[in-house]
Amino acid sequence: QVQLVASGGGLVQAGGSLRLSCAASGRTISTYSMGWFRQAPGKEREFVSAVSWSGDSTLYADSVKGRFTISRDNAKNTVFLQMNSLKPEDTAVYYCAARSTEGASPSYWKYGYGYWGQGTQVTVSS
Repeated sequence: QVQLVASGGGLVQAGGSLRLSCAASGRTISTYSMGWFRQAPGKEREFVSAVSWSGDSTLYADSVKGRFTISRDNAKNTVFLQMNSLKPEDTAVYYCAARSTEGASPSYWKYGYGYWGQGTQVTVSS
């Protein structure tokens, strides 16, 4: 089993930056593609970004492309999401997730992720 704990959220002004971390325990995530999703009040959980198990392939939602960067440190069993130029519409609870299957490619599809963290709140004020 993989346990995930997301952290790094907070309150920031528009144009500011935050770095989210997702620490894994229970087993190594070095063979799992990882993703970040977010959910705003009254909305469905949506894809933000994903990275392959090796780190050499990444995916981004159009809404965050060029502003957010996903990365991972397999030695530390941790995945990161650097968020720059934040906008009020980025306000949401951010969740990290691991693909259900080892070796699977990164995916936009939330149902392909079998392990989820508890979420961290990001609030961007205008």
